[in-house]
Amino acid sequence: MVTPEEIPAYSGLILPTVRAVAALGRSAKAREITSQVLEDLPLSEQMLAVSFPGRPDESVLTSRLQWARSYAKLIGALESPSRGVFLLTDLGQELLTMPESEAEERVRQLDREFRRNRDRNGGRPAQPADLPAAADTEEELPTAAEEVTGQSTWRDVLLARLHRLSPDSFEELALYLLRLYGLELERVGGSGDEGIDGIGIAPISAVLSSRVAVQVKRYDPHGKPVGREVVALFQRDAQTKGAERAILVNLGKFSEPARKAAIASTPTVDLIDGKRLSDLILEQKLGVRLSPQVNEAWFDRFD
Repeated sequence: MVTPEEIPAYSGLILPTVRAVAALGRSAKAREITSQVLEDLPLSEQMLAVSFPGRPDESVLTSRLQWARSYAKLIGALESPSRGVFLLTDLGQELLTMPESEAEERVRQLDREFRRNRDRNGGRPAQPADLPAAADTEEELPTAAEEVTGQSTWRDVLLARLHRLSPDSFEELALYLLRLYGLELERVGGSGDEGIDGIGIAPISAVLSSRVAVQVKRYDPHGKPVGREVVALFQRDAQTKGAERAILVNLGKFSEPARKAAIASTPTVDLIDGKRLSDLILEQKLGVRLSPQVNEAWFDRFD
């Protein structure tokens, strides 16, 4: 029988929470993180059965996992650009490279510093514990007006930067982006993945969802368009996994036969090419911010 005293404090669950996000592909939803930590934690089933005195329906462990997730964000090991979705930070990655004892001590130190700064500021978090606002972390990219001058457009700059990512890193980014749009994905890979990089659930409505398979291709944005053979093979792999829908992400373009193949059989495949991917990244403000541009010539008509 597990007692409340035997359940780790929230501070002792911060590092397992960070590890869980890393294991899920460097980004994950809150529910996915909880499931992963429970899978990794010894005696988790017995711990889950322990509730608060007077609150029989509230698990002590679940509550502490929620606090651990919040404090992992507050100390800077995780960030949450979108509500309910968490992303591993450089600090979080650094913690995972440390020996276990050093990482635990570092987490305790960061936790103490955060709470001390909070107390000094009347309960309000202080820097560096506060995460920077999204606008402060966005990279200023060229504006659409540069298309006229023949310079690189913001899409060109973005796609070139994405192409410089390693295949694994680009895959992690793509899955993170899809999670921001509500998908619950498990990252898969290796020799037995049948060409599938992510598998999970895509919500359709409050009461309906669909099993979805994801494949991510870091092809050259300026290379040959992806043909129907790639799409058809992915469809077969997705069908093998029991997927009802599928998503194929590619930095380049898709040929017309590939687009026809995507809807010719089941599961149908939603094709996200470089242009669409850029738009989604811009919409979520992931490292991209377009500045207003004044077209002075437009006002000539009033002179």
